[in-house]
Amino acid sequence: MERVSSWLARVTAPVLRPTQASLRGLALAAVISNAVIISTGEAVRLSSSGLGCPDWPQCTKTSVVAAHSVGQTTLNTWIEFGNRLLNFPLVAIAALVFIACWRYRPDGNAGAVRRRDLVWLSAALPVGIIAQAVVGGIVVLTRLNPAMVAVHYLLSSAILAAAVVLHVRVDEGAGPARSLVRADLRVLAGLLVAVTALMLAAGTVVTGTGPLAGTVIDSHGRRETVPRFHFPLENVTQLHADIGWFIGALAVALVIGLRYSTAPRAAVRLGWVVLIGLGIQGVIGYVQYFNHLPAGLVWVHVVASVLLWICVLRLYLATRTRSAPPDGAPAAPSVTVGEELPA
Repeated sequence: MERVSSWLARVTAPVLRPTQASLRGLALAAVISNAVIISTGEAVRLSSSGLGCPDWPQCTKTSVVAAHSVGQTTLNTWIEFGNRLLNFPLVAIAALVFIACWRYRPDGNAGAVRRRDLVWLSAALPVGIIAQAVVGGIVVLTRLNPAMVAVHYLLSSAILAAAVVLHVRVDEGAGPARSLVRADLRVLAGLLVAVTALMLAAGTVVTGTGPLAGTVIDSHGRRETVPRFHFPLENVTQLHADIGWFIGALAVALVIGLRYSTAPRAAVRLGWVVLIGLGIQGVIGYVQYFNHLPAGLVWVHVVASVLLWICVLRLYLATRTRSAPPDGAPAAPSVTVGEELPA
């Protein structure tokens, strides 16, 4: 019995008695799990498996698990059901991260103040997942309405952003942000984040307009397309490409500015990673377009955009830091032990 108790204590220690290192590991797990769920979600759409489980929260009206659905192949059903199953480890990781951030005390001092910034960032993970479950249900019940599919993807990207920021903030203090680069470079880095988010949104419009928005087979065996945006595909594709060129120009300017300034080495490296990633994305984007959008290559393009989103966020965060509040200064972003957070 004593051996079991000792084993349980070791297993639960990273969550119930978290250190900075264990908290960093949990936050990284949140980043990875959210990136994976976005990637598998796109695989569902690109394989036309979105209605492999045509009901929600059950797979079908008569089955909780994967079961045959009229007009859907077994593969479609299991792709969609498998993606739903991945939400369980996602929820578990989000819950563990929140509990660990709630119980975390800097330097392991039980009497220290709680890091409110980490608590709020970690709370965004389970709250976002609940919102995703609701939106996902609406997506299925509205038969893959492209607007709701876009909201589903962009909400996932926002949750991923919260996980990335949390992972960085774990290694920082709770004090005010302090710039590590010139003001113009901070502006460029922030603009790069905003325009990248715009490009992600434009990408959902392209997918919701084009032939990969999804298809279903009706009860008579006829293949039907799901609802689509009524935009000219060439126009929305061109808009998406133009945003990509603008991001490329921003990245070039930022990399040059970082390279020839006193910017941290990490920020310079991330700038090059983003610039190279944008080049690769551009090549993939044009190749897939001129080859009539093969689903596999489009999936690679989407997965690469998820990785690029993470790198752009990390690049912005590398241009500033936060240290511990100076002695005697009010610890605004913290909450004392036992104090309840405001609703």
